[in-house]
Amino acid sequence: MQFDWNQFIDHTLNITMQENYGVVHGDKKNDHPTFYEIVFKTGKMIGAYDEGILLESVREGRMFKIFVPYSSIKCVEIF
Repeated sequence: MQFDWNQFIDHTLNITMQENYGVVHGDKKNDHPTFYEIVFKTGKMIGAYDEGILLESVREGRMFKIFVPYSSIKCVEIF
């Protein structure tokens, strides 16, 4: 089934991802890496492509663009 994501350009999306993990390293020599699950992406949708969607998000005063492949999407809330 094809879904037309273009109808949601400029809408805010809250995306629940399939399993996706990240690693955080501490500043001190004895700090151990911490693994965490990245399960949410939030931002304004600015593009829809054959392989996924592009979000724009502001964090700590900086603008980020996040590409989310369709295969990584578990659930989407559209505002």
